[in-house]
Amino acid sequence: MRFGTVDYVIFVLLLVLSSGIGLYYALSGGKQRTMQEFLLADRSMSFLPVALSLLATFQSAVAILGVPSEIYRFGTEYWFLGCSYILGLLIPAHIFIPVLYRLRLTSTYEYLELRFNKMVRICGTVTFIFQMVIYMGVVLYAPALALNAVTGFDLWGAVATMGLVCTLYTTLGGLKAVIWTDVFQTFIMFAGQLAVIIVGTIKVGGMGEVWRIATESGRIADINLNPDPFERHSFWSLAIGGVFMMLSLYGVNQAQVQRYLSSKTEKEAILSCYAVFPCQQLVLCLGCLMGLVMFAFYKQNESAELTSLRSPDQMVLYFVMDILKDLPGLPGLFVACLFSGALSTISSAFNSLATVTMQDLIKPYFPDLSESRATIISKILALGYGLLCIAMAYISSFMGSVLQAALSIFGIVGGPLLGVFCLGMFFPCANSTGALTGLLAGLAMAFWVGIGSFVMNMKSATVQLLNSTVSPEAGNFTTAVMTTLLSTAPVRKSGLAKFYSLSYMWYSAHNSTTVVVVGLIVSFLTGSMKGKDVNPRTIYHVLPKLLFFLPDKYKENLYFGVRHTKEESEQTLEQTPSPEKTTNGLINGDIRGEDSADSEKYDGYSRADGGHTFVVHETSL
Repeated sequence: MRFGTVDYVIFVLLLVLSSGIGLYYALSGGKQRTMQEFLLADRSMSFLPVALSLLATFQSAVAILGVPSEIYRFGTEYWFLGCSYILGLLIPAHIFIPVLYRLRLTSTYEYLELRFNKMVRICGTVTFIFQMVIYMGVVLYAPALALNAVTGFDLWGAVATMGLVCTLYTTLGGLKAVIWTDVFQTFIMFAGQLAVIIVGTIKVGGMGEVWRIATESGRIADINLNPDPFERHSFWSLAIGGVFMMLSLYGVNQAQVQRYLSSKTEKEAILSCYAVFPCQQLVLCLGCLMGLVMFAFYKQNESAELTSLRSPDQMVLYFVMDILKDLPGLPGLFVACLFSGALSTISSAFNSLATVTMQDLIKPYFPDLSESRATIISKILALGYGLLCIAMAYISSFMGSVLQAALSIFGIVGGPLLGVFCLGMFFPCANSTGALTGLLAGLAMAFWVGIGSFVMNMKSATVQLLNSTVSPEAGNFTTAVMTTLLSTAPVRKSGLAKFYSLSYMWYSAHNSTTVVVVGLIVSFLTGSMKGKDVNPRTIYHVLPKLLFFLPDKYKENLYFGVRHTKEESEQTLEQTPSPEKTTNGLINGDIRGEDSADSEKYDGYSRADGGHTFVVHETSL
């Protein structure tokens, strides 16, 4: 199972073309001389490349390796995750995108300062940085490790190559290069997966035969309607818990929101969310079909080597090399597919990390920073995070089974961040104290459950190993524990251990709900925020839209004193200010943020050089 010359050529072409795209955008157009161009692609992108970039950002190598492995081991129940994509993309399209796009932000976490205060913004930014720094190291190391184990590809050569190429085109070409390389890499991912599915299906004897073998072996799952939240996968955990997971990714994550903000118009941003829906369904189908084909193939051709693999993630690469070894170029295509998944994810991480660091942690404290110097610093930050990513991959190599915990942290941290944005957008009464306390409580709950679950499973796996008749060698003990963790069926637990067995699909829902509940309680105890003190652009009025059939005089009460947009006011107020007295469709009034010492009454909002510029104009209705 070694690469041939054609395979290496295809793989090198991927890296060369990716670097070429970065170089092209570094030397064309505005040559990435402004922050607007480097961080937001000059707000000039159309919906289709943005949609494909949204897809590629979290379609990492971990997913390409993990979904087929999941289907191979547990059956098609995971496929029901596709049900969550409907609400998981409609809600961002019609709630999060309009609110965030109209504020003309660069960093998502600027919203938290506009709605609450600077401390909440900094906490949100630091949480995101922690999340992405850990995750991008794992995303870089995990596929390189699997590739090394199965094909003999040099481990650190792969890590360094991916890290440096990605750093190169991200630093040179900015967000525009990242988006267009994502588009290119998305097609490579589709091509690689399709090649494996087609060749595998032919070798099994057709898709009908694949389905027959999977059905007879119990791999085609029925709808599991068990409402137990401790059930690993059920229709409810996948279809409802999955919605919260999707919202944490497509609603408030900087890597995704930055792509919405790069769109030419709000309409283009919304269209990108719609366009990514069928793409997500296609990606899920390809992963699931690959898992079924892999299962059917090994049902017909049993392999002793498959059971001895160190990690289930290696199954897919082993399968690929098994069926494509006699077809020059195709193994190289799939490896290019795998590395495309890793490149698209970590390039998005570099760019988004550089953005939030500049906008949230540097620029507020150096307001006189010139545009050219800020752009240079942003490029240095992207380069720095690229090198940090390679360092994190090196550290990941010593983590052993902690790799699985690091992957869970990405999902664990997303829930509290979703919660604090929901608290701000949907609850005008929430204040900054409640938001900060809720975020910290959500993070504490998330890590308690997540790490507690991992530790309990580690103990269970260790006990099983110690009770076995053959003990692993000392040097391979961590690997043996990891293999046991990933291959054993869940054990029935009680008490606190039962609490730790909460399905990972409910993590985002559980943790975001914790933030909202704690945030509201603390806000009521410390003095709820008054509607007139809330920036109306930071609020999405859910109740007036849901209860649209109510008479106007009752519906007006559902705004809780928050000044609202002109379009909504025309439905609820007898007299509306003339266009001359409004700016951007806002009724004149107080839209200041809480805890602002120099807050004034504003009726307009605009952006200048990435900072906040308010048009002062005190009026009343």
